[in-house]
Amino acid sequence: MVQAKNKKSPETILVTRFSAVGDIAMTIPLLYSLAETYPEKKFIFVSRERFGQFLVNAPANLLFEGVDLNAYKGLGGLYNLKKRLMKHNPDAIADLHDVLRTKILRLYLKLSGVKCAAQDKGRAEKRALTRAKNKDTRPLKSTFERYRETFVKLGLDFTPDFVSLFGGGKGDLSTLQLPQKDGEQWIGIAPFARHGGKIYPMERLEKVIEGLAATPGLKIFCFGNGKEEQAIVDKWCARYENVVSFIGKSDFRGELTLISNLELMVSMDSANMHIASLVNTPVVSIWGATSPLAGFLGWRQQESDCVQLPLECRPCSIFGNKPCIYGDYRCMHIEPQLVIDKILKKLER
Repeated sequence: MVQAKNKKSPETILVTRFSAVGDIAMTIPLLYSLAETYPEKKFIFVSRERFGQFLVNAPANLLFEGVDLNAYKGLGGLYNLKKRLMKHNPDAIADLHDVLRTKILRLYLKLSGVKCAAQDKGRAEKRALTRAKNKDTRPLKSTFERYRETFVKLGLDFTPDFVSLFGGGKGDLSTLQLPQKDGEQWIGIAPFARHGGKIYPMERLEKVIEGLAATPGLKIFCFGNGKEEQAIVDKWCARYENVVSFIGKSDFRGELTLISNLELMVSMDSANMHIASLVNTPVVSIWGATSPLAGFLGWRQQESDCVQLPLECRPCSIFGNKPCIYGDYRCMHIEPQLVIDKILKKLER
């Protein structure tokens, strides 16, 4: 076995996170801040191939290694992935995922002399927060802090100071086929999520859209993906003159550009909440089965901008993927006017 390299602070660091879009988005403020704090070091973000699109205007010492996980299945596949990653001559790996796949990969790298650190996901604390009875509802450490502490274990302390993927500015609207803003306030609405426990009922959300559409000086852009979501949004666009669909209208960079020019994004506890944070756009978020208490609130967002009901059964899930014990997702029985009022207050109307 190769002896571990004896370096107090590593020079080339692998960073792994294979997960959903929102989880990947949450790595970006930390990775950019870290790379800018240590410009003499090299950081290689290892993730699913499609997530390379997040590295917009990335620091020069932050690289991306896209991986097709289907090509690296089982122990043998992960060993081959380890061999591939060793071509970077890493000194250390920061595992921000800490699941079976990355545990095995870490072990292989450790046996090759690579220093390893993994995120403490606080699994026991999260179980206590979401259990049916006698919940411990103390706020948990944010995921951003858990990420930061992983790097500190490797001797890489830093203070995250990320602002936006566009620096201190916004994306260039002239690259999109959109009219320039003419005194209007632009709002984005991202009404969809992966799991049912995170989705505000469409009939209630349409009431929100109806109320906003009746407010002078607002233009509403709807975000989503796929034919089913497109069909729902198209109905809203047909009914309300100042509601526009942006589904399928641009690539990811274009979405970032538009979102950076919004006054506000309205989102579930989902990827768009985090994406808006990456371009310094304020967010009003709607929470059901999940809760900001679990530590997944977006970068620099405030709990005061969350819309949620004070139910004893909340939160019942970290990811929103558990069936409602009552069968009705009463946590999402939020009156549309509450959402409208929160939005208008944030817009200072």
